[in-house]
This record gives sequence, structure tokens and C-alpha cells, in this order.
Amino acid sequence: MDSYGTPQLHLVSGNGVTVTDADRKTYIDMLAGIAVNSLGHGHPAVVEAVEKQVRTLGHISNFFGSDPALAVAKELRARFGDDQARVFFCNSGAEANEAAFKISRLTGRTRVLSAVHGFHGRTMGALSLTGQPAKQKPFEPLVPGVEFYTYGDIENLRGLVEQDPANTAAVFLEPIQGETGVIPAPEGFLEDVRALCDEHGILMVVDEVQTGVGRTGDFFAHQAAGITPDIVTMAKGLAGGMPIGAVIARGEAATLFTPGSHGTTFGGNPVSCAAAQAVLGVVDDEFCQAVRMKGEKLARNVEKLSGINHVRGRGLMLGVVLDAPVAKKMVVRGLENGVILNAPTDNVVRLTPPLTITDEELDAAVEAFATTLTECIRAEAGGE
Repeated sequence: MDSYGTPQLHLVSGNGVTVTDADRKTYIDMLAGIAVNSLGHGHPAVVEAVEKQVRTLGHISNFFGSDPALAVAKELRARFGDDQARVFFCNSGAEANEAAFKISRLTGRTRVLSAVHGFHGRTMGALSLTGQPAKQKPFEPLVPGVEFYTYGDIENLRGLVEQDPANTAAVFLEPIQGETGVIPAPEGFLEDVRALCDEHGILMVVDEVQTGVGRTGDFFAHQAAGITPDIVTMAKGLAGGMPIGAVIARGEAATLFTPGSHGTTFGGNPVSCAAAQAVLGVVDDEFCQAVRMKGEKLARNVEKLSGINHVRGRGLMLGVVLDAPVAKKMVVRGLENGVILNAPTDNVVRLTPPLTITDEELDAAVEAFATTLTECIRAEAGGE
């Protein structure tokens, strides 16, 4: 079906931070499957874990437990910092947000507040949480009960909450809005949301689908604010390219699902969980510190280029804001120059390379980015 249009490339292999197409041309992958290939392509730890697990035990359904699922759940609980937290496994970020949405309904309250411009997925429930009317309109009517607040504006959110606090179940947010152009929450906003939710007994749901697993230089992006959400949703980089999603919940939110209230055939699949176990074995505190340093270097070197307004984001999740609206043209021209880029808006290029990218690879990527930007600015000005 024509959901994606004609593919930009036909890729046949990948190794580390590079991918190769059917014509044997190689590219520096500065998108990483949209922040999914956290350890790059073909990382030995992931390959070994998947090969071993698929030979041992593949799919079993959730009528049964498995060592990989239990190990990953235990490790996620430790990273979350609550030894009473519980984990639900699914297959994607949208599914994780669907599950969090359903948990909010089980509080007995029906009102959910989500951020303007936020993105939580394209299934009907997740789309209802997504504050982007252009994506929502073709599929209306959506799930009722969702209202939207201005991202980063605590007074706007407080005003909405106080219209009906007793029926407000949850506040959804991303610590950094990814699909809108890599927009970090203002300093202090997460702390203020946490306090507001505590005041009214509201679940704070933090979507870490794109920001989690070390992407921003902390294992969870919300940890930089020193707060603990009631629910965290995850996916993307968790299994280094294998399909997985996860919901971590604490307190009452951890107990609301009961047998039969939710399910998924493939969630907690031993092979995907084995891949996640391998990723978690690599992404430790030292690894996250290296991500922070790489991100600072990448931002610093890109920001020096002519035609850059500023760079925002954290770690290896950066939004490069351009002076001219040539971001989408840069995606096309970048392929000619051997670099894979992404443009969430006309004037923002998103950079989410594998977290394992080396300094030398970062330098090569910046060089290709600079060439691409110069060519696109020249073309925009009528130079060719």
C-alpha cells in the first residue's frame, strides 16, 4: 500500500554506522532507523543474542514466561529506580502508548491531557493523544476525552487541569518532542508537571519512545530533571532494531492491569527480549556519558557551519535549525553525498545516529552535512 511513497533507497546491508544500497553505494546513517538502531547495524552483542535465542526458544505467547523477558523487566525496573515497578511488553511505541492510555482509563477518570504538537503514534488511541491535527483529521472521530495543552507552558496546563481535576486521569508528554523538530521541554517544566500531577492525583506519563535507552545521554531523558513519572513508555532503541515496546509503571498505576484487561500476542517475545538484554548490557552509565560527549561535539561542529541558526536537543538527538527552509531538500541531496538525514519540518534536520558512532565518523558526517547544506542553500538562491 502507498503508506510511505516510493522508498528513497533499496538497502541491502549495514555495518556499524554505515548502510549499503543495491548499487553498492554506502551511506553514513545519521537517522538510525529513526533512533532505533541504538548500537548501529550488526552489533556483535545483538547478533549473538538473537542467533542464540532463536535457536533456543522463539515464540511462546504470554501464557508462559521466559528468561529474556524476566531479565529485561528486572533491568528496566532497576534503571527506572523503583523496585516495586512493573513492566508490560508489547511491540512498538504506539502500542506502549495505547497500553498507557488504557491504564489511565482504569483509574476511573476519563480525561487525558496531551501536548500540542506531541507525537505518540498512529494507532487510533495513540493518534488521539497526538497533538497534530493534520495527522488526526482523516481518521476522525477519534477516541474521546483527550484535550491538548501548550507544550512547555505550565500555566496553560494548570488551567486545563483545574477545569476538572477530579476527572483528569493523566498528563502525557515527551521530554523532547521528536517528530515536531526536536524540541526540548523548557527547564523546570517536567518538575512542574510532576508537582501538578501530585497535587491532583493525576498520572504523569512520559513518552520515552524516542528519548530513552541513552539517546539523550541519560538512560531516560526525564532523569536529567530529577523526577520519576508514574508511567514511562518505551520502544525504538530498546532492542537495537528488533521490534519491542515496553510500559513501566509504579504505584497504583502498576496494579491496574489485571488478567484479561490487556494483551498482545508477540509482546515479550524471547528473541526481541534477548536483543534488548544485549542492548542493556552495553548501555551503562559510562556509555551514556560518552553519548553526551559525542552529542556536544556534534552540536558544536554543526553549529559552526554557515546557514545554521542554532542546534537544540541533547546527546545524540539533535535538531539542526536552518536559516533557510531547505531541510527536506537536504534529505534528497544528502543521499547523493552519502549521508542519510531526516527533516521533520522544512527548516529542521534531525540527527539521531547510532549511539556507537565514533569521533571519526562524526567528522565525516559533519563534512557531508556541510556539503549538502551549502549545495541546497545555493540551489535555493538560484545558483543552479
